[in-house]
Amino acid sequence: MRKIALVASIIASLSILGACSQGNSKDMKDMDHDKMKGHESHSNVVSLNNSTGVNEVKVPAELKSNKKDEVVYTVRAQKGKTEIFDGVQTNTYGYNGSFLGPMIRLVKGETVKIRTINELDEETTFHWHGLEVPGDKDGGPQSILKPGEEKTLEFKVNQEAATLWFHPHPHGKTAEQVYNGLAGLVYIEDDHSKSLRLPNDYGKNDFPLIFQDRTFDDKKQLNYSATMNTDGTIGDTLLINGTHNPKLTVKKEKVRLRLLNGSNARNYTFKLSTGDSFFQIATDGGFLNEPVSLKEITLTPSERAEIVVDFSKIQDVNDLALINEDGSVLLPFVVTDQSGEMSMVPKKLNDLSLEDKEMDLPVTKKVELFGMMDMVTINGKKFDPERIDFTQKQGVTEVWEIYNKPDMMGGMIHPFHIHGAQFKVLSRNGKKSPENEQGWKDSISVKPDETVKIAVQFKHKGVYMFHCHILEHEDNGMMGQIKVD
Repeated sequence: MRKIALVASIIASLSILGACSQGNSKDMKDMDHDKMKGHESHSNVVSLNNSTGVNEVKVPAELKSNKKDEVVYTVRAQKGKTEIFDGVQTNTYGYNGSFLGPMIRLVKGETVKIRTINELDEETTFHWHGLEVPGDKDGGPQSILKPGEEKTLEFKVNQEAATLWFHPHPHGKTAEQVYNGLAGLVYIEDDHSKSLRLPNDYGKNDFPLIFQDRTFDDKKQLNYSATMNTDGTIGDTLLINGTHNPKLTVKKEKVRLRLLNGSNARNYTFKLSTGDSFFQIATDGGFLNEPVSLKEITLTPSERAEIVVDFSKIQDVNDLALINEDGSVLLPFVVTDQSGEMSMVPKKLNDLSLEDKEMDLPVTKKVELFGMMDMVTINGKKFDPERIDFTQKQGVTEVWEIYNKPDMMGGMIHPFHIHGAQFKVLSRNGKKSPENEQGWKDSISVKPDETVKIAVQFKHKGVYMFHCHILEHEDNGMMGQIKVD
């Protein structure tokens, strides 16, 4: 096995060197050593341009049900033109509009119907990222809708309050369709979340923030084919909720920020420019047991975190901003003199625990992430839609061990995502996971040579995907299938 792995590493390196030696200028640009090294380490990638803060962040509209007597939503994947830059129309994709999509609010216990319609000129799917639904409703690459086709999903909401999202998942085209604008939000609420008195006035003190980096050509267009990097497409221009040069105006109150890394490949380490701390209250799939005080938080692609910033306690609000770890200004804040609502950050938010029986379970699934660019694999294999890689029983908890195997270049962080389930993080390299990871997760960052153990249970039956959420890696075959029966 070691010989096979060594040969694979050598082949991957030779492929890179071979591509570098060819005369195609685009390949030469893609294979630039510093850029390639940056993609592996995510510590030397191209910096984002600082936001000038001239445009107020757009807040996605809340989608309303079509009917009064039942919960029915219609979601259309569409093409359109969007004025991202003043006076310029950029060709984009969107849900129920030209760019990005609405927020869909679900309530635990209700039965929901969602009518999905493909109005694009190409195949797509509607994947409900983080939602625990039967496999045939999950929207993976096996659930293709051709142009003009539609499908209505019906399911009961059985999970706790969380911030989820939806995006396309056609194999080989996911990265480009997300890059062009297909992404929307799903909020789940329950009686418990409503009782916590957290900031929850949507668009007033409770803001979703979808972070996506893009590169625009000289005509201010999204030219994915010219920008695409097989190891993860990273841009120099940040959009938040589709807004260029964004700012967020807030009152002197506690403000809830629902952070979503919706980028194809870039990692973000969020912190306040003043060095002030904030509270993380939720992970991908729900509330933490207790708020965790942090000065920074890192999210890899598809990860979410809910944080609360108390703007009444920050002394210096001049030039206050949310910044990235390299100091890039992501989101300037304008703090008004107005006092806001009296909201709380309760000391107790949830009652989620790692049970002894979960900690004592043996590892039954081993996942090895390996490679870079188009030489990426899981357990030495590329995705095959005809192959089932794992099986698991509905309602049975198993321990998965995720290992990120370094390659000859050192390796890179892989965000690992499982469809149809929220899991618990048991350990990182044999040690207890950090406090702010001790909540429900559906995506987990795995560093080179790191081993992460997670406890996974599926509530529903069906075939689900597991994959790296660097979208180009996913499209290149870093994906497998599990059948739950």
